[in-house]
Amino acid sequence: MIKFVVAAVWIIGVTIGTIFMSYSMNGEKPAAEGESPYHGKLEFVKTDMLSVPVVQEGTVKGYFLSKFVYAADVDQLKKLALPIDTILIDEVYTYLFSNPSIDFSRVQGVDLDALRNGLKDSINKRVGNELIHEVMIEQIDYLTKEQIRDNALKRRDQKGGKNRPTFTADGEKPHGTGH
Repeated sequence: MIKFVVAAVWIIGVTIGTIFMSYSMNGEKPAAEGESPYHGKLEFVKTDMLSVPVVQEGTVKGYFLSKFVYAADVDQLKKLALPIDTILIDEVYTYLFSNPSIDFSRVQGVDLDALRNGLKDSINKRVGNELIHEVMIEQIDYLTKEQIRDNALKRRDQKGGKNRPTFTADGEKPHGTGH
């Protein structure tokens, strides 16, 4: 019986010691020496998927699909008259259309650092202060019109072609097909 009492006291002591150690190790940590001066002053704003048509020689050649994350100054965000999403999306469109040198159809033709810095600079210039501190790319793709058309046909065929209209040889829809 004494062995059970000693074992119970020992288990209680180990449990209390473990709880004490876990609380003391998870306490407040001192700030790192080289910590950013913006720590706690930046808000990260994600855009939805953006689809920007790429127009070359007067026709749409494809679509630039992207998602961005912006590190914005919290104090400056509060001063904006427009929602930040509206400004960000407008600047992406404006920047891409005003820079015809950006050619997404060639992989080697895209300088991602120049794209990020150009977007950051154009947004900050538009709002008149340093609102955006960093632009990060979450996703970036370029699809030609042919790729989009091929993908749409593949999706339709996977559904058994039910989305395709069916016609007879004389051009009339057959009766009773439901199309």
